[in-house]
Amino acid sequence: MANLPSGLEFEKPIIELERKIQELKGFTTKQDIDISNEVKRLEEKLSKIKKDIYENLTPWQRVQIARHPQRPYTLDYIDMMMTDFIELHGDRHFADDKAIVCGVAKLDSDRIVVIGHQKGRDTKENLERNFGCAHPEGYRKAIRIMSLAAKSGLPIVVFIDTPGAYPGIGAEERGQAEAIAYNLREMAALKAAIIVIVIGEGGSGGALGIGVGDRIYVLENAYYSVISPEGCAAILWKERSKSPESASALKLTAKDLLEMHIIDGIIKEPLGGAHRNPHETAENIKAVIKRDLADLGSMTKEKLLETRYAKFRTIGVFKE
Repeated sequence: MANLPSGLEFEKPIIELERKIQELKGFTTKQDIDISNEVKRLEEKLSKIKKDIYENLTPWQRVQIARHPQRPYTLDYIDMMMTDFIELHGDRHFADDKAIVCGVAKLDSDRIVVIGHQKGRDTKENLERNFGCAHPEGYRKAIRIMSLAAKSGLPIVVFIDTPGAYPGIGAEERGQAEAIAYNLREMAALKAAIIVIVIGEGGSGGALGIGVGDRIYVLENAYYSVISPEGCAAILWKERSKSPESASALKLTAKDLLEMHIIDGIIKEPLGGAHRNPHETAENIKAVIKRDLADLGSMTKEKLLETRYAKFRTIGVFKE
């Protein structure tokens, strides 16, 4: 039997029906019995259930999909979309933070610099990658490579996927807040086209530390927020069980962010999430990047900075 994606709690009806269909198909092959009508009926039922569930997801359910352990990460997208990737290491001050990967690559005929958070697939790799939570040296490495891109005349593609910057004592002692603030300032004035895509979690300053761009997109089931739903629930209600309510209040889904003009667009995912068909998701991302590379590449450096400045100045509203 082929492996099925591990299901979330709300996906149980889908996983059970998929398993049943696979069992029937296997039984048909082994016993040489024609039950194709029953299989077809179940597949039609599965299609309806998927549509009902995935087209009516709550913000909290989208957060769960964004954190799915089988969801593609930065290195997966690099492998699916790009060629000739050469990873560059170190911040030239302290260490090489493996929670952020940086390097040069080719996107078809375009030479680019790519930067992104990287989580692990198992306990060992997650410890090595620090669960995608970068230290200050990760942000310093990122801005070093971005500056190199600007000097070399290369555009920058950023993949965001982190619950937040690492809040440990060592990270704070080495200047976590200063490293993120420095990146915000430097990216705002960087003379290179920057395309930012939130592919999973977009948590707080940890995401924003590499998230200032000319174009910002969020995958359909990713989220981008000032704080995690659990952190918000702990502050407002003093209990983690209120996370679903806080997810709704935070307006962190791609649809909410687009309506508030915080992002420039939503990138479509396959029904059920990026992990259901990573290659289709990668193709959707690649199409957006190539379109924007052509568009941004036609701008002068002065026009690029002017447009970027205006973009961030218009985010947010206030009343006197």
